[in-house]
Amino acid sequence: MSTSTIYQNYLLQSEPNKFDVASLKPGEMIINMGPQHPSTHGVLRLEVITDGELITDVVPHIGYLHRCFEKHAESMAYNQTIPYVDRMDYLAAMNSEHVWCMGVEKLLGITDQIPKRVEYIRVLVAELNRLASHFVAIGTYGIDIGAFTPFLWLLRDREHIQRLLEWASGARMLYNYIWVGGLYYDLPIGFEERCREFINYLMPKLDELETILFDNSIFINRTANVGILPLDVAINYGCSGPMLRGSGLKYDLRRVDGYSVYPELDFEVPIGKGTVGTTGDCWDRNYVRMQECRESAKIIHQCLDRLLGDYKRTPDFDPQAACPKKLRTTGSKELYFRGETPRGELGYFFRSTDRTDVPFRCKGRSPCFSNLSVLHEISKGCMVADLIAIVGSVDIVLGELDR
Repeated sequence: MSTSTIYQNYLLQSEPNKFDVASLKPGEMIINMGPQHPSTHGVLRLEVITDGELITDVVPHIGYLHRCFEKHAESMAYNQTIPYVDRMDYLAAMNSEHVWCMGVEKLLGITDQIPKRVEYIRVLVAELNRLASHFVAIGTYGIDIGAFTPFLWLLRDREHIQRLLEWASGARMLYNYIWVGGLYYDLPIGFEERCREFINYLMPKLDELETILFDNSIFINRTANVGILPLDVAINYGCSGPMLRGSGLKYDLRRVDGYSVYPELDFEVPIGKGTVGTTGDCWDRNYVRMQECRESAKIIHQCLDRLLGDYKRTPDFDPQAACPKKLRTTGSKELYFRGETPRGELGYFFRSTDRTDVPFRCKGRSPCFSNLSVLHEISKGCMVADLIAIVGSVDIVLGELDR
């Protein structure tokens, strides 16, 4: 078999290019970045049209990490799907579980039955997981730009969080801790005190991070005025999370929808302000994530105050007391519930039929999918090296993007 025949068979088996070589202008070429490339932050293929060092167009090709989440959810009970929810955004599994369980509880009409201690524990572990997720996002982004030390610092501190969550749930990344109607187990004795020690240790470390990374002139030169996402474009593409807030809009579902006990907590919503460049550039998006780490630490402090005060542990407290024995819905219903994960608006659409514990239809709304869709808008005219900085600033998780 000739080499040309082997190449033609390969093209027939692989996903076709969007761009045809014959349609390229003089000086243009097609470059494939990925699907196995460290800077794509997962199994993602980018088809890039370049004119010398300048990017003319870029198209993401997804689907390499498809998890069949929606079909799984439509073939088993609501509570049995939680381990699959964990494996979508595997860097923020607690946040995904929280949104899923709140949606199912609203579908079943048991939202008012959830004990306050359970609600505060849920927010506590979700914010710890938000910190861990942002640490990975900021640390790996530093490596993309060429800064190795912040990555080591952040992975060191993330290890403390993983050990705390492992102490509470028994797992380091995929927890199955938040259940429909309650929790798998109450916090271990001494958890609150150990968690407060960690947060007190962490706050000065965030100041050091800002100095060594965000105030670094090389980092600023590589990220300021690069990948600028105007606010109107972000809204039109359905961007959310730090991608949207980095463009200057104070839109956080913890404030907008006020779910769980977030209305009882005091925290700010950081936004991009064009401090060192243009509002909505790569620097702004990452600086918003770092500021959110400080706000998550404030939320954790307040949750610990309440868990050690008004809602402290009692001998008769049962975290599974409100968990329904049968997750049967009454009547045919449709419901969309959303929440704020580290990457933006994660939503679940449920369509249920009468007296069944399995949804007829379940749709997952991935924030990464919408955030990545704007890539070609903010990459045109940039350098090829800048594309690495732009993709990293989006902070995608392919398990959730492909679902």
